[in-house]
Amino acid sequence: MANYENYMPYSTGLDTTEAINAIFRKVYQYMAFGLIITALAAYFSASSKAMLTFLFSSRAPMIILCVAEIGLVIGIGAGINKISASTARALFFIYSLINGLTCSVILLVYTNESVYKAFLSTACMFGAMSIYGLYTKRDITTWRSFLIMGLWGLIIASVINIFIGSSTTELVISILGIIIFMGLTAYDTAKIKMMAASYDSRDEEMTGKIAVIGALELYLDFINIFPVSVTLIRKQKRLIHFFIHYPCC
Repeated sequence: MANYENYMPYSTGLDTTEAINAIFRKVYQYMAFGLIITALAAYFSASSKAMLTFLFSSRAPMIILCVAEIGLVIGIGAGINKISASTARALFFIYSLINGLTCSVILLVYTNESVYKAFLSTACMFGAMSIYGLYTKRDITTWRSFLIMGLWGLIIASVINIFIGSSTTELVISILGIIIFMGLTAYDTAKIKMMAASYDSRDEEMTGKIAVIGALELYLDFINIFPVSVTLIRKQKRLIHFFIHYPCC
């Protein structure tokens, strides 16, 4: 998650709603464009024998791409004050492209029907929580500590389950993952809203940087919800069985 604390907000006296709308238009535009790049890159990679050979003939290409992804996310977040808005935007789109290459494996493992259903369900869940984060009057920025603890718990449980191999535990982890990343979507949206209300919308350079960081945050939320949605759709029958037998969960 990017660090917003490096910014020093100032009061402008401008219409707050206007400032928020101006930045969120850019945020959603950049995010949508990033998702389109990712989808096209994943489809092209999964459809090209040459790309599949390059990506999966050995472990090295995927390892390099994953390291590049992590480096770009950290680089954009940590260096946002030192680079221009246009550079940050370009890096975000490069990250979206690389992520599409690594996500191509989803198209190889799952059926098109599962992927389409997962994308639709992800879009609905993401949209609902982002709208909630944008328009709620509650201060949901206080959710941060609980969401971070939940995220770390999820990572630890996932690592442990690699050795245990419990299908029930995997299902529970997937359900909790959906809940946590839906919460992060609302939280990140509210955080971007707070930032947008603190800056002069006439400062195109600063608002551009906030829009890129915001797009990256929400893009990551969407991307993290998507594969879990695919997994749950493939396990619909077990999911229904789980809730019938464990209604308190």
